[in-house]
Amino acid sequence: MSVKFESEAGVAIITLDRPEARNAVDRATALAVSEAVQRIEADRDIRVGVITGSGGNFCAGMDLKAFLRGEVVRLPETGFAGVTQARIAKPMIAAVEGYALAGGFEIALACDIVVAAEDAKFGLTETKRGLVANAGGLVRLPRQLPSKIASELVLTGDIYPASLLAQHGLVNRLVPNGEALEAALEYARKIAANGPLAVAISKRVLGESQDWLSTEMFDRQNELTAVVFASADAREGASAFAEKRAPVWRGE
Repeated sequence: MSVKFESEAGVAIITLDRPEARNAVDRATALAVSEAVQRIEADRDIRVGVITGSGGNFCAGMDLKAFLRGEVVRLPETGFAGVTQARIAKPMIAAVEGYALAGGFEIALACDIVVAAEDAKFGLTETKRGLVANAGGLVRLPRQLPSKIASELVLTGDIYPASLLAQHGLVNRLVPNGEALEAALEYARKIAANGPLAVAISKRVLGESQDWLSTEMFDRQNELTAVVFASADAREGASAFAEKRAPVWRGE
């Protein structure tokens, strides 16, 4: 299997497992990741997803040998590797060790939080191979980095240290080498302990509001968030606080 899936205490881990190819994505890997993402979305007990790679690397992007064989690694509904265009209501966290290149970088861009080892390296290297970063690099990077920095990464195709991306806010946390997954799980456990409905609606507003006009943003936000304030979870959160106990969420 080119992808491992495990779940415990509300947190699922997707591990790209092709270390001999720096976890580059072939057709089988894309299908397996897509299936894993669907499992995360369908399972009410899973609150957060973490995606990482084995063998000291995150993902080197599309497997160019598979590309030459004619394998399609971009799925119709969910995009590259079955994840870059997926509509995921639950938070996703990237735990990056080693290289996150091309489509691998774009997988990280699709996540809500990125944790990276100090020696991790990122690059949208597509132009060096006569390709384009159309799995999210061209459209997400300018929204997540200053435009001039985004242009530099896209147009040069060079590889950059995680520390540079952390300076510009693209990496949430730098950690010692080998500790990216555990740090990502720390984030995941904190999120999984929160109200699932509140987390899901908050993620939705964070994503959709980027395209809202300033004159309409509060009305549109209030329309989406009203369900949270009227929910059983909201009452449970207040009751748990008053009673000095841990809340028991229902997700509704």
